[in-house]
Amino acid sequence: MCHSTDSRPPALDNPGEVAEEGLLELTSADGTAFSAFRAIPAAPNGVNIVILPDIRGTHPYYQALANRFAQAGYTVAAIDYYGRTAGPGLRDENFEWKPLLPQVKSEEVAADVAAAAEYLTEFNTGPVFTVGFCFGGGQSWRMSATDLGVTGSIGFYGLPRLVEDVVDDISAPLLLLLAGEDVATSQDEFQAFAGKLDAAGKDYDLHVYEGAPHSFFDATYEQWQEACDDAWARMVTFIETHSAKVPA
Repeated sequence: MCHSTDSRPPALDNPGEVAEEGLLELTSADGTAFSAFRAIPAAPNGVNIVILPDIRGTHPYYQALANRFAQAGYTVAAIDYYGRTAGPGLRDENFEWKPLLPQVKSEEVAADVAAAAEYLTEFNTGPVFTVGFCFGGGQSWRMSATDLGVTGSIGFYGLPRLVEDVVDDISAPLLLLLAGEDVATSQDEFQAFAGKLDAAGKDYDLHVYEGAPHSFFDATYEQWQEACDDAWARMVTFIETHSAKVPA
């Protein structure tokens, strides 16, 4: 259902140089040490991105995704959710996440995102966006309802139930990139969530990739290359549009 450790994000046509990348250990507000994977571009564009992975934690797909964003000029950290329950470390195909996922609390995710954002702003003080997938997609949207001050929150095939209770508190724009054949969330659930956003007067963009499966943003799905290209373009446009609104 979610990205496997063999999945890889789509490649860029003209990738830039990545100055440095690798494992990073951060400390959350409650004193928890947790891992993140950083990727720092050689030619930064002034925008920071915190990646929120799927239920498997920060496995190789998200390490590669951090690299892709850095190739495009973004300063990036992909956080791991399991520092409190499994200790720091990046995750592989043998990681037993199922008994640990129910212990992940949204307020702890927000604290970890805050620590990652603070780290990234050591490189530049530009806007911060969150990008999440599946469980992380819902958590990413939820970050727009916190006091973190994110400029925007992007979610691929996210879980609306993770954010529906804080819709009224959302203060940053959302981008919802949805799979038409998602097995984790029905289209009725997505549309109900969109209705709640409309009723609350929230700023969001929504696009459904008809026929696409959950986790379609994957270079190994050759038949969904066009959807991948379109989703990347929508992300870049969303980030550029809302970054331009941030006072210099």
